Parts: sequence; structure tokens; C-alpha cells
Amino acid sequence: MQKATFAGGCFWCMVTPFEEQPGIGGIVSGYTGGHVENPTYEEVKTGTSGHYEVVEITFDPMLFPYERLLELYWQQIDPTDDGGQFHDRGSQYRTAIFYHNETQKQLAIETKGQVAASGKFKKPIVTEILQAQTFYPAEEYHQGYHKKNKDEYKVDRAKSGRDEFIDQHWIGK
Repeated sequence: MQKATFAGGCFWCMVTPFEEQPGIGGIVSGYTGGHVENPTYEEVKTGTSGHYEVVEITFDPMLFPYERLLELYWQQIDPTDDGGQFHDRGSQYRTAIFYHNETQKQLAIETKGQVAASGKFKKPIVTEILQAQTFYPAEEYHQGYHKKNKDEYKVDRAKSGRDEFIDQHWIGK
């Protein structure tokens, strides 16, 4: 099993695309990339801790290769927005791929280039590719949030504009 770490805005919305895939051993919502040790959600949401909201995915590369994770990741985000994602604004909601080894780094760079060359976006691709740092799991109430709070999650996701963006740039194309 290997790890993949992705920042794509609100971590609640980044769980569902990956969770039902074959070879996915687990998905943990959390924080990485900041300067505060053991940050809380309250600290991260202020944008002052330097952390990104992320999902850390444990996967079996023989069943679900990293390249497939990257393909799915790019289709969940607006890679041109450096101010957050959809209605979630702030540095904690920026997009980034946190690589865990040199192969992941090279594949992330390669797929970023493919997304840039695809013609799907008129603005530059700003998603960062960064070395994985200490990962801090988010508080328990954030884990599996979309299952524990189905109605609230549906309303929040519907308001975000994420699904319309995905349809416009990926599904509808």
C-alpha cells in the first residue's frame, strides 16, 4: 500500500470520488503544509496556520495506479484558481498534489502539463506540486462527514458550484 495526498478545496468533497474505487484502502481528511504542529480545524480555517485541507489516500498501486488517482484528482478541482476552490475561499482551500516519492512527483508534473495542454482552461494551471509533509488527521467529526451528515453535505456541495464546474470542464466535454 502507498499514500497519495491531495488538496482540492474542502476535504469533505474530496473523499467521495475516491472512496468506492478498487484498491483504495482508506481516506483520511486532514491538514498538511503548514507551520503549526497538531493544528485544529479552527486554526486551519483561519488561513493563518499555512496548512491545506487535504485527503490522504491509502491505495494499492497494483489495483488502482497512482496515474489513475491523478486523473481522478484533476477532474475534481479548478486547477486555475489560486484563491481557494469554488465557494471555499482562502489559502487553506488551494489545490496541491503532495508527492511521497520521486515517481509520484514526475507523474504529477507530467499530468499537470497534460491538463495545461488540454485546452480545457483559458487561465494558467496553478495547482502546486509539493513534497509531502507531516500529515495531521482532522478531528473525528470530519472523517466520513458526507455519510454522518448527509443532508448538510448535499446542501453544501450543491451550493459550492463544484458539480457544475466538473460537468462543464470534464463530463460535458
